[in-house]
Amino acid sequence: MLAPDANPESISVSLVSYRHAEALAQLHAVTLVGRANSEDALRRTQSPFDSIEAISIPWLDRVWDWSFRRIFKNNFNSRALTPFSYPFGIAFEWSAWRLMRTRINAGEFDIVLRLSPVNSVLPSAFPFFLRNHSIPFVIGPINGGLPWPPGFSQASNQRSWIDKLRTVYKFLPFARSTYRRAAAIIAGSSQTYSEFATYREKLFFVPENGVSLSLCSSALSRSQHDGKLELIYIGGLIPLKACDLALRAAAPFLRDGLAHFTLVGDGPERSRLEQLSKSLGIEEAVSFCGMLPHAEAMQRLRSADVMVFPSVRDFGGGVVFEALALGAVPIVADFGGPGDIVYPEVGRKLSLTNESDVVSQLEKILAEFIQDRNLLDRLRQQGMSYARERLTWEAKARIVTEIMNWVLARGPKPDLPPPKALAVGTGSSQSIAMLHTKNQASA
Repeated sequence: MLAPDANPESISVSLVSYRHAEALAQLHAVTLVGRANSEDALRRTQSPFDSIEAISIPWLDRVWDWSFRRIFKNNFNSRALTPFSYPFGIAFEWSAWRLMRTRINAGEFDIVLRLSPVNSVLPSAFPFFLRNHSIPFVIGPINGGLPWPPGFSQASNQRSWIDKLRTVYKFLPFARSTYRRAAAIIAGSSQTYSEFATYREKLFFVPENGVSLSLCSSALSRSQHDGKLELIYIGGLIPLKACDLALRAAAPFLRDGLAHFTLVGDGPERSRLEQLSKSLGIEEAVSFCGMLPHAEAMQRLRSADVMVFPSVRDFGGGVVFEALALGAVPIVADFGGPGDIVYPEVGRKLSLTNESDVVSQLEKILAEFIQDRNLLDRLRQQGMSYARERLTWEAKARIVTEIMNWVLARGPKPDLPPPKALAVGTGSSQSIAMLHTKNQASA
């Protein structure tokens, strides 16, 4: 398993990669190949891997560290980091090949699975290295390529010149062989699925994120029907998350004492959002908590009725998985990762039309929840069941196992279409609800 980013003590993609690898290692004999700078964290966690192989390229690591510090100013969000990291990724895989090829030649492994990097524009050299071997290569979940939605000021200033160069990746060394030679491609979003539709015969949809089974609950977190509607947002306070739209939509209910809104997170938008709360006359009904430890944030989420997450461009949306698991009914934009995992039976989705219309849509949904708490409780219970059955890391590992068994001719081909089947031209006329039911049956 190639997972250079996997680190149990980190966040974001690094933690996602580790959790996925860990769940697979509970089912299979896994040799994890990662970076040396994560080795101590991997061993401290006492992970269930058969072995951990650490790749160290000291001189290249020094170049990366200096460049990240001096050129990118320690900004992990710089989109220029993606093309910059390409040669470092190829160097990692070349070193991994040199380290593992004797064992590969000896037939020790059934499959090579590349879990990270997740970004679909970063190709792999391994299919080329394996060209004279019978061992299959599987890649994914891969993600990326989400376009910028028009009509939203939250996104208008976020575009970068680097976005215009995205398609250049197709001309990079190994770009074509990565997907042509792969035995299976796992797409982490409907958008990525559509980008690789040419390979539909070996293309599968599995969400990028997951949730820990320990976080899932079978008990309703709130049962009072006479209290205020408890709203919560968890995430960075940055323009793309569109918290201003959530505040504007909730304002009538906050002013009338029908709801309370908790914002967990921090960022450059905080002062502007605080001013917006004052101008809307809702400052007494809005709590800005700042950054909280994960356990405390999850406790706040467990106590909430509704998780409002109108982010206008979000690839994964891990917090939406957590909301479903803990019983906070999610309201999300029908775009990107969150739009792929929320169904009508467990939450509500907002069409990304324009700012004023999104506010109107969200206001109507909140009014519906305030008037019908039985509906809210029904969605909450169904969401918790959905998270336990489909969204845990363990469930994800079982689904990926089905894909690997198919690759090895040990089982039937899994039926794993993306939720937005019509958008990617699969020819399906099924509704999202029907697709969800079908996928549950196949699991």
